Amino acid sequence: MEIDVEQFQGPCSCRRQHEITVKGIWIESGASRKLYEMLTEGELRDFAAPAIVWDENTKEAALEALEDVEEICESVCLDCENLHADNHGVEILEETLPEETDLILAVGSGTIHDLSRYVAHKWGIPFISVPTAASVDGFLSNVAAMTWNGMKKTVPAQGPLYVFADTDIFSKAPYRLTASGMSDLLGKYIALADWKIAALVTDEYICEKTIALEEEALEKTVGLIEELKEGDPEAFEQLMYALLLSGIAMQMVGNSRPASCAEHHVSHLWEMEVINDKVDALHGEKVSVGLVMVRKRYEEIAQAIEKGACRLKPYHGLETDLLRDTFGKKGLMESAVQENTPDPLDLVEPEKLMELLPEIAKILDTVPSSGELVKILQKAGCCYEPEQVGISRELVPMTLQLCPYVRNRLSFLRISKMLQWTTK
Repeated sequence: MEIDVEQFQGPCSCRRQHEITVKGIWIESGASRKLYEMLTEGELRDFAAPAIVWDENTKEAALEALEDVEEICESVCLDCENLHADNHGVEILEETLPEETDLILAVGSGTIHDLSRYVAHKWGIPFISVPTAASVDGFLSNVAAMTWNGMKKTVPAQGPLYVFADTDIFSKAPYRLTASGMSDLLGKYIALADWKIAALVTDEYICEKTIALEEEALEKTVGLIEELKEGDPEAFEQLMYALLLSGIAMQMVGNSRPASCAEHHVSHLWEMEVINDKVDALHGEKVSVGLVMVRKRYEEIAQAIEKGACRLKPYHGLETDLLRDTFGKKGLMESAVQENTPDPLDLVEPEKLMELLPEIAKILDTVPSSGELVKILQKAGCCYEPEQVGISRELVPMTLQLCPYVRNRLSFLRISKMLQWTTK
């Protein structure tokens, strides 16, 4: 299928003019042939020094389909061992990429794309996305999730010029990668609720059109589980479409707000290894565990609101002692304080928050319960328990307390620092 990107452009009821930087998207068997045609006789033929960026694993997965493309490009194959989207990974890519490169073809999934989009932005050149697995929703993103000197950050980056998602490549990826993609999408249940609550409480900008895109992506994902487990190529194309819809939503608003909030903050905290040892888990796997953890906490608060057992408590600003004992021990205290300045809770008026608690509870009630989410995740073969991603259950309370400080983005988990509630 070819996605008509023009439908997402232009003026919107949110009073903004949405701009989509991607010029074309193909999700189909043989999309690699379309890429070759465009490089040799189409809109990409004027690029004199294109370079494929992949690692040993993604090259093995895509080489057969991209054999003709490789013949006309410089091949930059990175060592996949200990390759991460961080400043060290950027350094490796910049040292390896030929200076004359004028177009990057990112062949891979999350890490390869984040490194490629960041370097493309830094060098002022375009990049092409060639997904090798339906494992993340960031292929179209114009920001990169990077670990910079130990601190997880979202940094400006380049959105892809085109996406060539070849079903012959990504449908053959290990199922664990596909499950990770579903997990990343299912995290939108919390991300969207957080955005709606933040907009309600602080009048933060929100766009109903992008909300609808993410909700469509969620609905598609839940409906595809059986077919994906059976290896149905059409189901893989629909999952990739859902992942790219999420990316389009991010392009429309210019950041990751529609797709990432408290559930991603959990994943990012664990990736920073501030309170835990290194974990060998995929990004989406950590997101789905974070989804269930955060949903349980939100259920607890919503029930207290409905019983009249939720009240305001004095808020005294950043928990500096906590930050010092955690981020500080990793040498990240200054970065953590900088990330949280200004404090997003400064925008929350206590009295207004108290008045809006019933409406907040209604928003939370639109999210499937933690039990329902677990059933969906189990059915899809996704992770839902901390132990499944190498995290001790004893770290759950600290994770929920600390993870809102990973990003300067208002979540209901962050807002809950202004509340006290009883569960009985």
